[in-house]
Amino acid sequence: MSDQILLTGMKFFGHHGCTAEERALGQMLGVDVELNLDLSKAGKSDDLNDTVDYVAVFNETKIIAEGSYALIETVAENIADKILSRFALVDTVKVTVRKAAPAEVGEFDAVVSITRHAQL
Repeated sequence: MSDQILLTGMKFFGHHGCTAEERALGQMLGVDVELNLDLSKAGKSDDLNDTVDYVAVFNETKIIAEGSYALIETVAENIADKILSRFALVDTVKVTVRKAAPAEVGEFDAVVSITRHAQL
């Protein structure tokens, strides 16, 4: 499928990390979501019911990203699971989560990107 809906540059404040300090202080996460689905019907009908409402995808992502997990891998997995379970039109979802490393470690972003497919 070559059709996509992209939600890029989403930013959320969450309490993610493996240390108590990271989880207590919290920090910004960057999240991108790529949905692969057939958009031809929506393109012809101009009807929201024939596509995926990206505001609803944003809201589902926000709930998870503003939570508290040890790993950003878990954040990405939970977002992908939620999208695939709620939006039946989505064939494949790619979720990328970015988090700045703790200051005492060094200056870099940790990035996790996963791709999950709908079960047929």
